[in-house]
Amino acid sequence: MGPHALLVEVGDGEEAGALHAELLRRRECGELPPVREIVPAARTVLLDGLDDPRALASDIVRWDVPPLDSVPGRELRIPVRYDGPDLGDVARLWKVRPEEVPEIVGAVRFRVAFCGFAPGFGYLTGLPERYRLPRRATPRTAVPAGSLALAGEYAGVYPRSSPGGWQLVGRTDTVLWDPAREPAALLAPGTRVRFAAEDPAAGDTGRAGPAEGHADD
Repeated sequence: MGPHALLVEVGDGEEAGALHAELLRRRECGELPPVREIVPAARTVLLDGLDDPRALASDIVRWDVPPLDSVPGRELRIPVRYDGPDLGDVARLWKVRPEEVPEIVGAVRFRVAFCGFAPGFGYLTGLPERYRLPRRATPRTAVPAGSLALAGEYAGVYPRSSPGGWQLVGRTDTVLWDPAREPAALLAPGTRVRFAAEDPAAGDTGRAGPAEGHADD
């Protein structure tokens, strides 16, 4: 990773998320050496721009990292029209009626585990194991921007049109990536997300808001 970087490997995504949150907390409190970037992934956290990575590596293994559920975080509500082309297939795999899919997805409090694939794309975890889905056998060459998709343990919204093999269950007008906005990405690691069903005929404002009962901090 380079002479000024440290890659921390952990057991799973929950541990990666908890460690990432603790690193951010310690940096905010001045308890972390100066670092340029802290980047979580599926089972790792990368710290780049350190003066002495070996010293931090020796120290970090002794940390008591709080569980992820105890970490406060920003929560967004993203309106979704559940009219995706794979909605029927997802309902069949889940052994439910298509109209039940929005209720199942909407009940999940997702968390952005990490970002990648395309600018603004967040890998959201939180789906119970029984609702995890295979990828499509044949990926699409172009998935429309705003598509809400599911695959494996993850959910995600395509910020722009791109190839993709995830199961498409709905779409949103919410802008996930806007270079003119600060920050440009709506989603960041640690953000909690709820997908709220909208009337397919009504449209929406294209804007996400803080979920009711949770501080947008």
